[in-house]
Amino acid sequence: MNQKKWLTMSDGHEVYLLKWYKENVKPRAILQVSHGMAEHINRYHEFAIALVSAGFFVYGNDHRGHGKTGEKAGTLGFFADGDGFERAVEDLGEINDFIHTEYPDTPIFIMGHSMGSFLVRRFVQRFQKQVDGVIISGTGGDPGLMGKIGKRLAKSQVNKLGERTESPFMNKLTFGGYNKKFSTVETDYDWLTRDRNEVQKYIEDPHCGFIATTSFYYDLLSGLETIHRNGEVKKIETDLPFFFFSGDHDPVGNQTKGVIGVIKQYKKHGIKNIDYMFYKEGRHEMLNETNRKEVITHIIQWLEEQL
Repeated sequence: MNQKKWLTMSDGHEVYLLKWYKENVKPRAILQVSHGMAEHINRYHEFAIALVSAGFFVYGNDHRGHGKTGEKAGTLGFFADGDGFERAVEDLGEINDFIHTEYPDTPIFIMGHSMGSFLVRRFVQRFQKQVDGVIISGTGGDPGLMGKIGKRLAKSQVNKLGERTESPFMNKLTFGGYNKKFSTVETDYDWLTRDRNEVQKYIEDPHCGFIATTSFYYDLLSGLETIHRNGEVKKIETDLPFFFFSGDHDPVGNQTKGVIGVIKQYKKHGIKNIDYMFYKEGRHEMLNETNRKEVITHIIQWLEEQL
């Protein structure tokens, strides 16, 4: 079963929240899910149903500027006025508090995919003792100089076009090269998964693949810069268990190089409990890949090991 709810954040913004659960059952644990850029939480339905079957409940929200949250606010691809990345992280924190009040004695895990993984990585830098473990899907490494240049370009787009205007230029800069390493490319979104049917579903979904606003790219690149700072990584609890997974052909993780860089940085700062899995020939969305059943099985196994 799933339950829909509008949750009002501390700044008055309404966020759309979905809960997958079984009636009259006490969950073994709860997984809070943070979706990626230019998508929405309902795409995690199949995954959530599998978790519910294994005794877990799942909560997930449409981020600001995404899905029903963005639709209600009137702008897709816009986070917030001033530091939207941090505001979206605060939303995750407030939703996490809400889950804790509903299930005070149940272990709670958090999982983020792609942009959602950046938000989750910031969440664990900012909020201590809120979760029992972290799952990171399709994340990326430190963009370094390219990130700084991108941020400067995004700022100039904000100044030129205004902060709520779509930026095809930043969109092309961000995603333009993602199909490059694949030999037979039929659509702009082949880098997401080898499953043609899933790519088609993404293309036909009005809440997927939209071009974000100038300020969104600025906020995202600012957030990316922050989460890779050693001083911020130091704030993560060292005993927190992590599970990273990616396709080894995922351009966001630079074919695993970026992900390995993040794991090394975490280990350097004393975070020892890190498991990871790279899937052969997998692309960006492992939960929509041809071998997604295997991936979901590994996630459930990892959660069970933490319990």
